[in-house]
Amino acid sequence: MNVTEALDKILCSYTRYYNIKRGAEVESPFSAEAEFISHNEQYFLIKRAKVADIDSNEYVYFYGADEVDYETLQKLDEAAWSRGMAKVVPSSAHRNSDVTLVIVADKLSSDAKAAIPKMKHYKSYMFTLHGWSYYRLIALELSTGNLVYNRQGQNLKKLVSNILK
Repeated sequence: MNVTEALDKILCSYTRYYNIKRGAEVESPFSAEAEFISHNEQYFLIKRAKVADIDSNEYVYFYGADEVDYETLQKLDEAAWSRGMAKVVPSSAHRNSDVTLVIVADKLSSDAKAAIPKMKHYKSYMFTLHGWSYYRLIALELSTGNLVYNRQGQNLKKLVSNILK
């Protein structure tokens, strides 16, 4: 399986719940973007007696390449976090807006593999009264079949490993 096929399989798993942009719609350096936007309301007996508004979002950025080194990883990390944060609108209804970076590469350099588990970002808005943002990162090395992820990206391990089957 090559990088393009692996990215297509991962994107296919996101199509049910996410709005996906590919090709010319996506700014460089990413291959694709996916957005999940959820708005829930809770009522007490009637709609006019609204108890809560809950907004939950996730912004996913996909990158595919033959090789990813440490410098490229840092640029991708910075670009994904800053673009995701630019879309966040904190309010009393905002619960969370998470940013995810999915990297598919034939080969990851050893320093990039070592850096991925240490990469983390977190932001709270008004002491979490207006929500928070976490950063997930997972990288798939196709040549070895290894997955490397940060602490929050561990949740994506099962999803991405099923693609290799």
